[in-house]
Amino acid sequence: MNVFEELSWRGLINQVTHEELAQRLGRERFTLYCGFDPTADSLHIGHLLGVLVLRHYQRFGHQPIALVGGATGLIGDPSGKTEERQLLSADEVEANVAGLREQLGRFLDFEGENGAQVVNNADWLGQWRLLDFLRDIGKYFSVNVMLNRDSVRARLGDRDHGMSYTEFSYSLLQSYDFLHLHDTAGCRLQVGGSDQWGNIVAGMDLTRRLRPDSETFGMTFPLVTKADGTKFGKTEAGAVWLDPARTSPYKFYQFWINAADADVVKYLRFFTFLDKDAVNDLAKTVETAPEQREAQRALAEEVTRFVHGEEELARAQKASQAMFGGDIKGLDEATLEDVFSEVPSTERPRSELAEGRPLMEVLVDCGIVKSKGEARRLIQNGGLYLNNERIASDAVVLDKNALCTPNMAVIRKGKKQYHLLRFTEA
Repeated sequence: MNVFEELSWRGLINQVTHEELAQRLGRERFTLYCGFDPTADSLHIGHLLGVLVLRHYQRFGHQPIALVGGATGLIGDPSGKTEERQLLSADEVEANVAGLREQLGRFLDFEGENGAQVVNNADWLGQWRLLDFLRDIGKYFSVNVMLNRDSVRARLGDRDHGMSYTEFSYSLLQSYDFLHLHDTAGCRLQVGGSDQWGNIVAGMDLTRRLRPDSETFGMTFPLVTKADGTKFGKTEAGAVWLDPARTSPYKFYQFWINAADADVVKYLRFFTFLDKDAVNDLAKTVETAPEQREAQRALAEEVTRFVHGEEELARAQKASQAMFGGDIKGLDEATLEDVFSEVPSTERPRSELAEGRPLMEVLVDCGIVKSKGEARRLIQNGGLYLNNERIASDAVVLDKNALCTPNMAVIRKGKKQYHLLRFTEA
């Protein structure tokens, strides 16, 4: 199997510019690139497909280049947008480029004959003078062709937003990227999401005009959609980021484990390196025993391991088990906040811990139980838990030894009714 066949069974090929690319990828070594615009200082899971496609190519012996758009990020790609992006300052873009460089460096292999590269198009586009660029590059672009692109036509038909010349020029800059990487790195293939088809073809056309003896190719992968029609990669809290400071590994893990049955097999093909047999076996479990959610667990494990590593995966799994009565000890406060972010919580004065007040009194004060009698009955019936450990006596006091972190304790009634206690300085 070559990389084209691998991507094909995974459903990761949307369009190709040449039919013979499938065969040539099996017998020739290609250098290829995929671009990432620095609209934030972190990639999100919408970018992950481009990263994984580069990884697949590298696994089959091809050399990937991840291009961070330090120059094009100052302009903003109009593809797939209904209105113009808010332009970022040069300092913001520079900071975002640094963040993306660091992340991409974790996901690609930079060693060996086909070691990856991360490049910034500001390094070459920033050297151009406007008049020189218009004379030497702009003259090869037909406005008629550019006006017929879907991304342009949709915006030109919108009276409220339209399209600025700034955005209209984006395609020229991205096209020059392909020419530059062809000349400096021997790059022959550009890959990108299906919304990048017009930009890819424009780059190939520019390279053909200026380097008539060259051969260049393009391939797109599909944009990820959800079966229910809602946008992929969005939660109530916003985008799912690859930076653990923006989206914690626990919440990242939860996003994947909550994948719908209608989506999970496609996500296994798209976002993991599991082979066809493994994916097919998991697909069968979705049909025969969906309540076990084996496919979702495998998906969450594989993607979290790839993005955050084995140690953070283990922490995310332990945190996930906490909601089902698992061991809470060892979870840090940030993770505990994530796990119990949607349960009722109460703040208590830290001085209360020194007093060693009876737990039942605190539960009544917080409204967790209506009375001490209710608390006693819960204890007698084995239904009251402190930090997921059953309380066996009504003489338990709430002191610093009753905390599971320096400032928190978790109360549970029955199987699923949780309450988070936070202790703060008065």
